[in-house]
Amino acid sequence: MGVRRSTGQHPGGIVVLPHGEEIHSFTPVQHPANDMTTATITTHFDYHSIDHNLLKLDILGHDDPTMIRMLQDLTGIDPTTIPLDEESVMSLFKNTSALGVTPEEINGIPLGCLGIPEFGTEFAMQMVIDAKPQEFSDLIRISGLSHGTDVWLGNAQTLIEEGKATISTAICTRDDIMIYLIQMGLDSELSFTIMESVRKGKGLKPEWEEEMLSHGVPDWYIWSCKKIKYMFPKAHAAAYVMMAWRIAYCKVFYPLAYYAAYFSIRATGFNYEIMCQGKERLAYFQKDYERRKDSLSKKEQDVYRDMKIVQEMYARGFEFTPIDIYRAKPDRFQIIDGKLMPALNTIDGMGDNAAIAVAEAAKDGKFLSKDDFRQRTKATKTVIDLMADLGLLEDMPESNQLSLFDFA
Repeated sequence: MGVRRSTGQHPGGIVVLPHGEEIHSFTPVQHPANDMTTATITTHFDYHSIDHNLLKLDILGHDDPTMIRMLQDLTGIDPTTIPLDEESVMSLFKNTSALGVTPEEINGIPLGCLGIPEFGTEFAMQMVIDAKPQEFSDLIRISGLSHGTDVWLGNAQTLIEEGKATISTAICTRDDIMIYLIQMGLDSELSFTIMESVRKGKGLKPEWEEEMLSHGVPDWYIWSCKKIKYMFPKAHAAAYVMMAWRIAYCKVFYPLAYYAAYFSIRATGFNYEIMCQGKERLAYFQKDYERRKDSLSKKEQDVYRDMKIVQEMYARGFEFTPIDIYRAKPDRFQIIDGKLMPALNTIDGMGDNAAIAVAEAAKDGKFLSKDDFRQRTKATKTVIDLMADLGLLEDMPESNQLSLFDFA
């Protein structure tokens, strides 16, 4: 009775057992979705059926730590030593001066936080412009607002515009509610209960409102509590902003390393043909994409987003060096002689596996011809023709065969 034929599979869920115990003491195990061909084994019961005496860790992939690791490898800097009060980093959230460019040079973008996690999207940048952060703690508050539901639009944004609140006094994370109410003199347990109700989108009970009003809590604060559907914990926001700040620090002080890491890890729309042939060619494509902005496909939207970062890089005086098929890596950009060499997978039509095949084949020595390249790398004719057009195959002949007439 009640035996499950199939299970879901959490990609990073790991169940931790007490020392000396076997998993079979707690639950049967099985292959996910009853598929006997997979090597993965999952618990038969879902975690909440067995969670009273077991620990589960959700070890999920996250781009920011990957990026910080790559920046550490490129710069040799221990990210934990990066100061969190560097003024030039803070200035990225106010203007573009720390980058040495003007907004006119980067398509009118008024801030330097393009490509910084948490703060690099159009929506987040507009929040930064509206909120006018002055210090690190304000950035944590903005991150809390951007992760909540019905916390910023039609709520904190309106209050800040009307002058009723500032980024420092608006409700930005769930912790703010409890701390503020305790400061206003409410009972600490009641303050916690109100916070829990508001952060889950359950609003306020009439008796809570009365209690808040009797302690001098302003009407706008109560109005804001009632609008909230979901709120972010402050510790999450602090962790995200600390990572974002470390990446922003490298953007200011180690720009080539920053762009190498960004393009390697976050730039899903990077295109060698469009972006690495100089700023004039990039500007030509950018105008075309802007003209079609409302009808771009998902892939084109990614390309358009990455174009802005490339434009900023060019404006700061940095350049790409052409891909050398014998030195380029499959999926990582490299700093070579003060320039960036793109990864092989930035060539249009070359997927990750094909890029790995090219890098592996290149280790076995020089390619004698395009035929030899095709046989050793299994690259498609379309990709080989594009690489030839881009000048990446040098003067490679079509085939290995020599013509008799060459000796005449």
